[in-house]
Amino acid sequence: MLKVTLVRSKIGTLPKQRKIVEALGLGKINSSNTHQDNDAIRGMIRKVSHLVKVEEI
Repeated sequence: MLKVTLVRSKIGTLPKQRKIVEALGLGKINSSNTHQDNDAIRGMIRKVSHLVKVEEI
């Protein structure tokens, strides 16, 4: 399992990156969500790695 936390604002990012952040279930700064560790989620995290913090649970 991966815990993904939004640490930077979505303001000023590309629309595609905003959609990825929303698809990860993150809204406001410091909101977090847990996901299964699979290739799809890893790819989404890689695209917005400058906005999120990832911890393995």
